Amino acid sequence: MVAVLDSHYLAITALVTVGYQFMFFVITALLRFDKVTDFAGSTNFIILAVLTLILKGTWHFRQVVLTLLVVVWGLRLGLFLLMRILQWGEDRRFDEMRSNLGKLAVFWTFQAVWVWTVSLPITVVNSRDRDPSIKPGDIVGWIIWSMGMSVEATADQQKLAFKNSSANRGKWCNVGLWRFSRHPNYFGEIFLWWGIFVASTPVLEGAEWLVVLGPIFLTLLLLFVSGIPLLEESADKKFGSVREYQLYKKTTSPVIPLPPVVYGKLPAWLKAAVLFEFPLYSRNFPPEQGSN
Repeated sequence: MVAVLDSHYLAITALVTVGYQFMFFVITALLRFDKVTDFAGSTNFIILAVLTLILKGTWHFRQVVLTLLVVVWGLRLGLFLLMRILQWGEDRRFDEMRSNLGKLAVFWTFQAVWVWTVSLPITVVNSRDRDPSIKPGDIVGWIIWSMGMSVEATADQQKLAFKNSSANRGKWCNVGLWRFSRHPNYFGEIFLWWGIFVASTPVLEGAEWLVVLGPIFLTLLLLFVSGIPLLEESADKKFGSVREYQLYKKTTSPVIPLPPVVYGKLPAWLKAAVLFEFPLYSRNFPPEQGSN
């Protein structure tokens, strides 16, 4: 009955997401066990994609492909993050939350909003009866997803290998893709979700185009809230006085991979206007050091 009334599955996916995240919130709050946090987020995407595909039951080729793309991404990222946190220990993001139920609740609420919003393109595609033939938008979207997925997975593995080497203790990761971007994994994640959106456009009509809020929300979240700003602040505090790090930050793009020799020569206004080098990322980076 709910599926009939909720033709785009927006309500049922919201209910499932809230229930799923609430379950893990209770586990975290009662047991103070936060090793499943990222796993809970990643697998929630899988649940929504598969659930909406099954509820509609039309099994159009486009629906199946996009669902598989989300499942592959969610499984890869969820298992990777789970294995990493089990290997590294506690999630430091929760150092100030474990004993503060209010902050913990805010975090899990925000995670639920993130999952539901970013999932909007796949949710709406799986809810539609329309099934136009494969369009250029489909293929372009799949290619964008493939590129983003490859970058994110490669960057994650490179950083994990770097951190697991005893020779790199107390160093920042600057190998592989990390030579060309300070956050290549986030670039990959943003890119692949824009790919999901592009691949959804052939079936969108009218207000359904509002699903663009999904990739927009993800992009803004990583650029300004819980992604890059927190990591930049942490790295600046640890390595801000190290000359090599100063040079790395000055010559390495924050998001979009670029050769350091190119990025380092670009004017500051261009970096800020086009390449996301915002002052926000250097609040704890002494000006006199950053200008060396």
